[in-house]
This record gives sequence, structure tokens and C-alpha cells, in this order.
Amino acid sequence: MKRSGAADLPLHYGAVPPWLAERMAKLGLAITESILTEYGHAEMIRRLSDPFWFQCLGAVMGMDWHSSGITTSVMGALKKAIQPHSHSFGLYIAGGKGKHSRRTPEELINIGYRTGLDGQLLASSSRMSAKVDNTAVQDGFQLYVHNFIVDSKGHWAVIQQGMNPGSKLARRYHWHSEQLSSFTEMPHSAVCGINQGLILNLTDVHAAETKEKIVQLTKEDPVKLLRGIRHLRLPVHHDVREKDVDLKRLGAILWLAQEQSVSDFDGLLALKGLGPRTLQSLTLVSEVIHGTPSRFSDPARFAFAHGGKDGHPFPVPVRVYDETIDILQKSIRQARLGDPDKAKAVKNLYDFAARAEKDFLPNEKFDALIEKERTESWKYGGRNVFGLAQPPKQRAKGVQLKLF
Repeated sequence: MKRSGAADLPLHYGAVPPWLAERMAKLGLAITESILTEYGHAEMIRRLSDPFWFQCLGAVMGMDWHSSGITTSVMGALKKAIQPHSHSFGLYIAGGKGKHSRRTPEELINIGYRTGLDGQLLASSSRMSAKVDNTAVQDGFQLYVHNFIVDSKGHWAVIQQGMNPGSKLARRYHWHSEQLSSFTEMPHSAVCGINQGLILNLTDVHAAETKEKIVQLTKEDPVKLLRGIRHLRLPVHHDVREKDVDLKRLGAILWLAQEQSVSDFDGLLALKGLGPRTLQSLTLVSEVIHGTPSRFSDPARFAFAHGGKDGHPFPVPVRVYDETIDILQKSIRQARLGDPDKAKAVKNLYDFAARAEKDFLPNEKFDALIEKERTESWKYGGRNVFGLAQPPKQRAKGVQLKLF
């Protein structure tokens, strides 16, 4: 077992509006059920322990693509959505923000009673992971979020986050039970955040002598650098910039959505009649469900599915969001009834887009793409925390909108 990674994020405050929170729960449930059905519990736990995948999940759900709020809002949405289905899914989420984080051990003991898992061991793992990130790793971040996710076989992941009000940054820590051999020696699978310089990291493998001397109440060794884990660092700027996105990957998705008829592709007929804007969103959601780890290096790209509640890169297209949820829910229901065609069609969207990247050459029209999305947002019920998107008074002339 090992702490699997970490992410440094700009510290944002504020609540998720109800109209988005409701949709995040529905989309999160559909994505979770799709992954469980296609790949199993161990894969779902592994993905949650990956800071890059988790950030992409938050972006595709319409959250601010780079902010600290992704952690609390995504985990809150998943817990709300999955909790009523925990027994049938074999997946349990404990903890949360503030006082809810402190109740995690109690929740895990109760989960143990209901499932036969060793609740005391799970509670101990929860306490130890929090103690390590709050005390053994002294990097200036104090924990205020702690979530513990466990499946019916006892595999678990921890997603917890600390804040540093002085630097106005948050740092998210990810743990994965499958990679953990010790809580006190290189336990992390990832830590997400901006480098703060030298820190005291008593979990570093090179800190053994330091720990021995602390136990002996003698002089401790020099401070050690945090190393050897997947680390995601996101910028402070709110807007999505060309440098934040893999244009080759994004362009291939736009080509599939805007220039090709679904009926042109074998295996996608189950999605016939789907509009190009929803096809764009559904393809990015398909990648979150079916993509390999290397696909998630640019979380900002996934904001082109459903925008962001802060209006970046564009307001959330509510009608497109609802249609995407509806298609995923129908594909899951049909698969349960023995008709997997629609679920296969959703998977094929990602496969086609990934193959199209091989010979794809993007142009330099990234800003035009964002302008197009913002200009047309009102058509799809575009909305952000400030209100509804409005039709433009006068459309710009001669704007090139293609990325290919």
C-alpha cells in the first residue's frame, strides 16, 4: 500500500449551486456504475487514488477545472449518489469536510458491522493516513477534508486535502491500499500541489535515522524533500489557456463530434440522432470511463465537456449535461437487461477519438473555439454561478471556429 499521489490547487471558497450539485451526483453515479460494470471494484479504487484522473473527473462534472473545490464537491456528490446503492455496488464512502471528516472512523466501524470487513482496521488506516499527512509530513498544509473509500473486498483509497491560508493554496493527498507496505515509509501514491520548498517529511525512506533519533529524543536529521510520488500542479489562473490543453487530443474529439455523422462509424448506430454538442461532451465522459492513465495529464481538456460553474472555459451547458446523463443512464439500464449496444457505443466514442489523434494536426484557433462555446452557450441553457448565459447582441464576423 502506498500514498498514490498529490495535487496542489488554488484555494477557492464558496458553495456549489444546487442546480449543478444535483447534476454532479447523477453524472458521478453513472460514471461510477459504468466503471464498476466494465472494469470492477479494484479499478474504481485505483482511479480514485490517481490525482490526475480525479481532477479530470471533477472537470468533466462542471467544476472549476483547477480549484480546491473539486475535492470537496466531487467527493460530496459521489457520497450522496453512491450511499443509497452502497450494498449493491459493494462500494462505501466515509468522511467529508470539517466535522464530517472527524466522523470517518465511526462510519468505517459501522461499515464493518454491515459488511463483515474489519472496521477497526479500516478506522485505524483512516487515522494513520490523516496523522501522516498532518504531522509526519510538515509541509504547511493542515487537513480539513478526509474521505475514505472502501470496496466489499477491503481495498481502499483515501482522498484528503489540507489548506495553507498564507499561500492561498490547497494540497490534496491520495492513498491506495494496494501499494501500501508501511504508513511511515514512503506511503503516498501521489501528492498534488505546488512545490513549497524544503519540508519535514518523516515518511521518506531516507528519514529512518531521523525517526530513530526522534524516538531516542536526540537531535533529528536535516529536513527531507518529498519525493517519489505522482504530483499534479495546477495554475492559479481561472481561464483555460492553450498551454493547459493537449490540442491534438481535444481537436480529435471536436473532429469526431462536429464533422462526422455517427452513422458513419460501425458500432455507433446506437447513438444515431445525437447532436454534435452532446457528442463532444459524451466523448470526454467516455474517456473518463474508459481511458488509460496516460490520458489524464491535462485536466483542463475535460472542462470542454460541460464547462465550469465559474464560466471558464464557458458556462455549463445544462441541456447538454442532462442529455449526457440520460444517455449514460439508459446505456446502463439496457446493459442490465442484456442489451449492451448503447454501452458499447459510448465506449467506442473514446476509441474512435483516440485513434483519430494519430494523424491529427491541430491549428491555432484555440481562442476561437472558446469564443464559439461562450457565444453559443445560451442555446444549451448555459449557466454559471452568476446566472444564465445570454444571446450575444451581435455575432462576430469571420471567426474561424475549427481546430483542424
